[in-house]
Amino acid sequence: MTAHDLDILIVGAGPVGLYGVYYAGVRGLKVGVIDSLSEVGGQVSALYPEKQIFDIAGYPQVKGRDLVTALATQAAQADPVYLLGQEAQELVEHDVADGDGARRFTVTTSAGDVVHCGAIVLTAGIGTFTPRKLPAGEEYLGRGLEYFVPDPLPYAGSDVVVVGGGDSALDWALMLEEHARSVTVVHRRKVFRAHAATVAQVEASTVRMITDAEVVSLEGGDRLAKAHVKSKGTDDEEVVPCGNVVAALGFLANIGPLREWGIELRDNRHIVVDSAMRTTRPGIFAGGDITEYEGKVRLIAVGFGEVATAVNNAAVHLDPDAQLFPGHSTDEQPAPQPATA
Repeated sequence: MTAHDLDILIVGAGPVGLYGVYYAGVRGLKVGVIDSLSEVGGQVSALYPEKQIFDIAGYPQVKGRDLVTALATQAAQADPVYLLGQEAQELVEHDVADGDGARRFTVTTSAGDVVHCGAIVLTAGIGTFTPRKLPAGEEYLGRGLEYFVPDPLPYAGSDVVVVGGGDSALDWALMLEEHARSVTVVHRRKVFRAHAATVAQVEASTVRMITDAEVVSLEGGDRLAKAHVKSKGTDDEEVVPCGNVVAALGFLANIGPLREWGIELRDNRHIVVDSAMRTTRPGIFAGGDITEYEGKVRLIAVGFGEVATAVNNAAVHLDPDAQLFPGHSTDEQPAPQPATA
């Protein structure tokens, strides 16, 4: 067991959490960040590190991996404590010994570490996530069937079938087109859920699109060799040669122990916040995809602004005499002093 004494704990080391770490440093706060994954970057690192992201301010396009690297470099200025490969579990709130009315939190992790802090910012995205399984051919998992494409190079020269109709499915299809011998998208509906611009891009590519159909079985020996695709409402079945199937059917999200932390949730998976990014429990703030409020837009760019708001309000929670607005980064300011908690 290791004990950590911090001003602020950030739960979630995705892009929004990393930007929150940087902002905690701007406020002179001693900050730690915890994440159940073994590396920083959240979903970006786990699901699409090679994907180009087009909606980050200042970047016409940026690879997911490069965005995470830049954010981690920026966050390093705060000299954060990283607790990776651990889950935030038990939360206990208690009075500060000097009796001035302030409250502190103690968070125990799945690894047995203990974090003492004055404020918490939740940037856990969708929480832990597991892929929805492809009903047909699960026995080929690791032998041609995959649920993630962290690196397109292993697919070079292969015939690939991508199953799904969302953004991840079409993004991966476009990414793999550059490396694979052929790419076929199979979607169970006629209409795709992905952004219209992405659909148009796929339609203009060499990617073959089979709609209103499902992969009903996979076939092969030691390795996958064929996918059986059946059109809905008919007995027609097509055998598509393939060395790889990428099932992009979405994910099951779980915010886990955060449900027991005494904060208001919506749909049992989103945290209700106000305009200051305060949750319904004093001292706990949130930002990014995990938050919910009227007009919420789930974009990384929006999350950056939310977590800056959350951290600045957390700084005032720690020290009521502190200024909410930290000033502009271009202003000449004295070095920030650590907040008292």
